[in-house]
Amino acid sequence: MRDAEREAAAAAARARAEAARQHRERDLFARSVGAVVPLRPTARAPTATARAQPEPRQRQRDEAAVLAESISDEFDVESLLETDEALSFRRRGVGPEVVRKLRRGVWAIQAQLDLHGLRRDEARERLAAFLRDAVRAGARCVRVVHGKGNGSPGREPVLKGKVRNWLVQKDEVIAFTQARAQDGGHGALIVLLRPTTPASAG
Repeated sequence: MRDAEREAAAAAARARAEAARQHRERDLFARSVGAVVPLRPTARAPTATARAQPEPRQRQRDEAAVLAESISDEFDVESLLETDEALSFRRRGVGPEVVRKLRRGVWAIQAQLDLHGLRRDEARERLAAFLRDAVRAGARCVRVVHGKGNGSPGREPVLKGKVRNWLVQKDEVIAFTQARAQDGGHGALIVLLRPTTPASAG
């Protein structure tokens, strides 16, 4: 009987201690934050479901232009090149006489891009911008200088194959061939661009 009384007394003491602890914590919190004033309810306008705003047309055109200008390093160009020493290229429907005229310098070179010393990514971006600007300006024949690789490790022209790869992927390029000796020889390409119409030039 006494054991039961002692257990009951101990339980009551623990309950009183816990109640006292909780009271002290509430009192300490009240002193630390001060008086609490409830906020008045404010009138709120009903929330309307936000409608998706249409994207500006210019942004859509810009994104489409970026996609159109995108060129890949993984594109396999070798099967599309002529099997001659100059590794020429002509778009389907373009006759072989066009490449022969390019080699002879029939078309005057109207613009030039020099990619010497550029990293691959920078060279790719410069080439895309150069071709776009040349087409807008109405240029038909341009020269792209990729270098002979004299200053590259192993004396290999790092950009030579890349530039051919990139040019084949551009629709505005209808043909290209290695430049004549006086125009850069192994270190440059002569590129023939698709003629522009008044509608496409704008």
